[in-house]
Amino acid sequence: MAPSFLTILSADAVLLDVDLGATKSDVITALAQRVEDIGRSGDAQQLTQDLQARENQSATGLPGGIAIPHCRTEAIAFPTIVFARLSHPVDFGATDGPADLIFMLATPLDGLISHTKLLSRLARALVHDEVLAQLHEAEEPADVFRLLNGPLGNSGPLLPPTPACNHKIKLLAVTGCPTGIAHTYMSAEALEQAIQSHFPDVELHVETQGAGDDTQLTSRQIDNADVVIFASDVAIRGRDRFVNLPSISVGVRQALNSPNTVIQQAVELARLSRGEAGFDSESAHRNRPHRTRSTFIKSIPASLQGKLSGIGQAVMTGVSYMIPFIAAGGLLIALGFLIGGYEVGGVARQVLTHYSLNDLPPQMSYLVGDRHGLQLTTSRSGVALYIGSVFYALGQMAMSFIIPVLSGYIAYGLGGRPAIAPGFVGGAVSVFLGAGFLGGIVTGLLAGLVVLLFRLIPVPQWLETLMPVVILPLLGSLIVGSLMVFGLGKPLAWAMSGLQTWLAGMSDTSAVLLGVLLGVMMCSDLGGPINKSAYLFATAGLAAQSGAAFSVMAATMAAGMVPPLGLALATVIRKHLFTSNEQQNGKAAWLLGFSFVTEGAVPFAASDPLRVLPATTLGGAVAGGLSMALHVGCRAPHGGIFVLFAMDNPLGFLAAVAAGTATTTIVVIFLKAVLRRKNAGHKTAPAAA
Repeated sequence: MAPSFLTILSADAVLLDVDLGATKSDVITALAQRVEDIGRSGDAQQLTQDLQARENQSATGLPGGIAIPHCRTEAIAFPTIVFARLSHPVDFGATDGPADLIFMLATPLDGLISHTKLLSRLARALVHDEVLAQLHEAEEPADVFRLLNGPLGNSGPLLPPTPACNHKIKLLAVTGCPTGIAHTYMSAEALEQAIQSHFPDVELHVETQGAGDDTQLTSRQIDNADVVIFASDVAIRGRDRFVNLPSISVGVRQALNSPNTVIQQAVELARLSRGEAGFDSESAHRNRPHRTRSTFIKSIPASLQGKLSGIGQAVMTGVSYMIPFIAAGGLLIALGFLIGGYEVGGVARQVLTHYSLNDLPPQMSYLVGDRHGLQLTTSRSGVALYIGSVFYALGQMAMSFIIPVLSGYIAYGLGGRPAIAPGFVGGAVSVFLGAGFLGGIVTGLLAGLVVLLFRLIPVPQWLETLMPVVILPLLGSLIVGSLMVFGLGKPLAWAMSGLQTWLAGMSDTSAVLLGVLLGVMMCSDLGGPINKSAYLFATAGLAAQSGAAFSVMAATMAAGMVPPLGLALATVIRKHLFTSNEQQNGKAAWLLGFSFVTEGAVPFAASDPLRVLPATTLGGAVAGGLSMALHVGCRAPHGGIFVLFAMDNPLGFLAAVAAGTATTTIVVIFLKAVLRRKNAGHKTAPAAA
């Protein structure tokens, strides 16, 4: 049976007797947010803008206290209706006064169900006075379902009947996160577990685009698939492979926290696709109607309307590609210091230029900065000094790529492969002009947007093949490089210099406050956008190779280790306060915490956010502030206790992590124990009475 109207309305999309604000703009914003909360959209802001734009064209209020705000939008992948019965009616422009029955309708721009068909069917159903009366009297969301089932569910399917089909619905998923370590694989596992537990008639193949041994989806799997799920906070590599497939895009955390909702949304879209095209065999999938390459390219700007989500994802893409360079460079430099002594930085170039394994260097003299030519002597010589110099020089060369890589892959996240060269060029110019990571971010965004705009210009067929290989890289590099040299370079360099001066000149008090702030950001959403913003600030700062940057990185890492460690310890100390599943998660959280994978605390927060998140936030604040107070520094962007050799004051680092862990443990046990006693008291009170 083809899907009816009711597949577009879910129980959690019915709101009864709610106050959503005093204006229709407030109501629209709240309903759009509800669509995102129930997993039907990944961009409530874009949905709000599209609904408001349609509302501005003409009012959607109808006689009888009804309003049907509606739009076609890129913000959703499947037609969706949210119903709200308002406790305080709001004016939607109807002639007879404000409305209290609000039906918000949104359909995809390239959806398989007609927007006007849905809208007209809904409007016809609401003409009946008895339906309106019963909607006003409904006490439960189930009552609303029953009411709509009569006038809408029995009026025929929205699509032609689906031909008989014996093979399973075939879904693909691609997951990715900025670090490529935790969320990438945890979300893939969550989707696979959801399929095994709740969707026996669905087949899923997952491609993880992370830092591990990832398996790529095959051409056959892509050809035979019904829908692809993009669960990623970064740009998908090779997205053009899926251009012929219907798709839904969600954040990687949404796939981790609500895998059933994501899978259900993909299944519904797959059923619609089959119903529209009448597919009943694998060969039919390869003959489905699809968008051309030019149509796909022209759809890119629409998906970036509002720009915030697209730009944020592009920046995270740049960070994900930058992290390996920081890790390799920072650890090599730390090993160089460990082997050759901290003086190796002053003599590495001279050692590699004039000495070899057959002619080992003696103790060498070197000048210290600007201190009036003060000359010091290295504490080590021979093999140790030579090998240390090699490691240090290799690390420095790896670190020199950080800003070009950041810029190049931010550009790639926005403009695709042709934008990589302009991004790298812009990043190199940023380094040359002293604009640092601020310049890298700006040039990456500029390069991506410039190339994206040029890709939208129609060109003759004979020229199209040259565009991505020659013309777009040339024009993008010229434009971005010129903008930096003639305009943006000096202001960005001044801003970067000011930031470095501020960090270097921080007093102990301001440093501790910065550490507390970083700790709160790292631990308040456990791998979400706030966490990633703090991590971006810390890792990008490592390009400066300064003591202040190392301190920021250490505080960020110490705080990020606390949530899983604190909750793991709590499951050991007060086991009875946690479920059996949480106790099992606690065992895994030890390793995740020691490895600086903050997401190890996500299962605890998902089941009990009101008690877990305050505890993790307080613990992170303690760890970050104490790390700064103890002047801890870290040259590696990841690794936790496994990179202690890259730490300045490793004992201070361990003390900060221990203090934060203890804080989280104590607070979460207190909150769970106190609230549990209160709840128990409420339950026994009636019996005592």
